[in-house]
Amino acid sequence: MSAAPVSNQVLDAAIAWKLCLDEGCGSPDERSEFIRWHAASEEHARAWRQLGMLDQRVSAAAGPARKALLQSRVSLRRRVGKLGGGLAGMLLVGALLLQIGAPSLSPGYWLADQRTATGELRTLRLEDGTLLSLNTHTAVDIDFEGDERLIVLHQGEISVETGHQDLRPLLVRTDDGRLRPLGTRFLVKREQHGTRLEVLQSQVAAMPSNSGDERVLREGQQVLMNANGLGQISPVAAGADAWTRGMLVVDNVRLGDLVAELGRYRSGHLGVADEVANLRVTGSFPLTDTDLALASLLPALPVKVERHTPWWVTVVAK
Repeated sequence: MSAAPVSNQVLDAAIAWKLCLDEGCGSPDERSEFIRWHAASEEHARAWRQLGMLDQRVSAAAGPARKALLQSRVSLRRRVGKLGGGLAGMLLVGALLLQIGAPSLSPGYWLADQRTATGELRTLRLEDGTLLSLNTHTAVDIDFEGDERLIVLHQGEISVETGHQDLRPLLVRTDDGRLRPLGTRFLVKREQHGTRLEVLQSQVAAMPSNSGDERVLREGQQVLMNANGLGQISPVAAGADAWTRGMLVVDNVRLGDLVAELGRYRSGHLGVADEVANLRVTGSFPLTDTDLALASLLPALPVKVERHTPWWVTVVAK
């Protein structure tokens, strides 16, 4: 009976309860409500047992990573539906779930000196006076022990405003290369195909890992650097550092791109229907309240927001 399929609606409810109860956030009333939900039907109890069976396969994962696995609803639904295939299918489910969660389990993130969770923004004043801001889901190491002041960006995006209380050179490193600020303010972001540098003030020298050539970028310039070289230099977009103030500023961007960016700041799935993804958007949106940001789209665009659960939200045509 535990292997029989359950509906998407019931599975969504089971996932929501598991996220809440595993985090310890359930109030006594909520726990009582869960007990009533669990006892309401055999299908509810079966969905809960199936999640527990999956949970045993990923029990070695850290709490935040496990939560991320549960929030991958589309994949989780699909794989829970295959539990009827028996033990071999269950083992496959566990392996696939661990594969989905692998990026969040990277040692560079979990072992970093400083890291931010999804939706979290943090600003630090380093011992040399440097102001370091971390965007959502960002991980950095900070090493001021040697002959240089070193910031290693493992994941995410940082804003750096250099301090001058230390004469040692300040360097920012990623897997793609080294950045040497020349008294400046700049942004560094790890992307799928490299490291993006955006210079907001003064100059930054960039040197790819596999190249001895260092190139200086000036104020208002940006470039994508990979280990083998630098891409084409282009202007920095207006409002590129607005995230440091908790805002997202866009000018004539696709709705699909805007929704994808907002999705970086919230847990669960945030999607957009194909028929409205190419609508153009200009405006400023709060990153600390993505629900408010989505609501601000409604007066200007022919769209509506469908909420299946708090963790499964889609922007669709009105």
